[in-house]
Amino acid sequence: MTAELTGVTSQPPGTEPGKGLATDKIGVVAGAVLGISTVAPGYTLTASIGLIVAAVGLKMPAILIAGFIPMFLTAYAYRELNSDTPDCGASFTWSTKAFGPYVGWMCGWGMVIATIIVLSNLAAVGVEFFYLILGRTFDSAWLSGLGDDKAVNIVTTLVFLAIATWVSMRGITTSERIQYVLVAFQMIVLITFAVVALVRVGDGAAPGHLQFDIDWFNPFTGLTIAAFAVGLTGSIFAFWGWDTCLTLGEECKDPKRTPGRSGLLCVVSILLTYLLVAVATMMYAGVGTDGVGLGNPENAENVFGALAEPILGKWGGILLFLAILVSSIASLQTTFLPVARTMLAMGSYGAFPKKFAEIHPRFLAPSFAALVAGIVTAVFYTAVTVLSEHTLLDTIAALGIMICWYYGITAFACMWYFRHTLFANLHNVIFRLVFPMLGGVALLAVFVISVGESMNPDNGSGASIFGVGLVFYIGFGLLILGGVVMLVLRALRPEFFRSETLPRSVPEPDTTSTTAESSTSLR
Repeated sequence: MTAELTGVTSQPPGTEPGKGLATDKIGVVAGAVLGISTVAPGYTLTASIGLIVAAVGLKMPAILIAGFIPMFLTAYAYRELNSDTPDCGASFTWSTKAFGPYVGWMCGWGMVIATIIVLSNLAAVGVEFFYLILGRTFDSAWLSGLGDDKAVNIVTTLVFLAIATWVSMRGITTSERIQYVLVAFQMIVLITFAVVALVRVGDGAAPGHLQFDIDWFNPFTGLTIAAFAVGLTGSIFAFWGWDTCLTLGEECKDPKRTPGRSGLLCVVSILLTYLLVAVATMMYAGVGTDGVGLGNPENAENVFGALAEPILGKWGGILLFLAILVSSIASLQTTFLPVARTMLAMGSYGAFPKKFAEIHPRFLAPSFAALVAGIVTAVFYTAVTVLSEHTLLDTIAALGIMICWYYGITAFACMWYFRHTLFANLHNVIFRLVFPMLGGVALLAVFVISVGESMNPDNGSGASIFGVGLVFYIGFGLLILGGVVMLVLRALRPEFFRSETLPRSVPEPDTTSTTAESSTSLR
């Protein structure tokens, strides 16, 4: 996501015509680093462990694996669609070409809203650890607790968002070398944290007193369908963004092989890191509701905040806090890029007002779209923080619903868009039919169950409006709002909705592929 996607501007030397993407730049390791940076494992783990444990307890490792599978399968839909139609609108563009303007618009809306939700989370987690670092450094409980003060939290979060918005508007992206440093730093600290926790378990110094159990990895025992679905939304959120590696083909040194190898390296690294940290934290802290237990509601939004110092000591804890802060801030900056470019594409095709299609003449970036994203994120975070005592729990649960929505649509769009060539060769059968179908069906099932469960306030922070859980309003409610906005824009700008600016299309039958050629996957 850190690649500059100017899209509709004139092309500088060395770029693909009409796309603005630099070629022959990304190797296998660089692609994996970009994917890991997008996922931001440090931020993701501290924000999602509490939600997953609250839903499934000791089955967290099983749920992490279960959440990985549909995301992995759906990533191939992105890869195939991107290889056919590279476009900064991504899911919006592809689903419009496959299913028409109405489905495409709602898919784009889902992506925009999901990213706005995660932007608010990234800023909030960054603020939390910013004050924790200050408090631990100066031995001040007052400073550490400032992040829990609603007024201070909101104001500081808005400052973080304003800085990130300004950076995005100027078209500045973090350099590849800095990304190497940031990713290496957070991964080393996370692995060190997990290893030290396991050592303390072995020494008998762990309050959780849990022994390793292989049943933790079995999703078929001890779980209700409702608990499984709620936990899975948190798990899906945890893997969101790694598929970026599989959409960088144009910029890779070997477009046919590098994206797959980067994706494999990225996802294996993330999955193994998640499982190591999950098992280590469970064995050390347990899943109880008291003290440092992972089920303690007081720790749910910031698990590492409760565990860092007991496991690593004061200065080691500060180092972990710094890793989470770095993870949040770096991802906050880069996450502005896709939402601004999706709105750029929607403006270019007339799905949004034309103002969104403007490119800054100096910075060659969609500055207006980035500004709107920043403002909407600020308003959203402020409103949810005022309504909920545990903002992160509710927004992460709602984010899982949003991800299932637009990822699922993209998976089915891949099948339908390539419907005339699905059986042309083995490659198409596997990567354009079987994988997207399995991933899409799984995401659809989780979406339906999660929407139903979100109406129960107990499946979130407990916050509700008229007895209906706040998660439902944030997740499904915002999709309904999108439908209303879409109807208003259809009345004001009918050209897009008449398929005049972005018509439905079907690729020509692939008569050149052979079975031998089609066997390229993650090789």
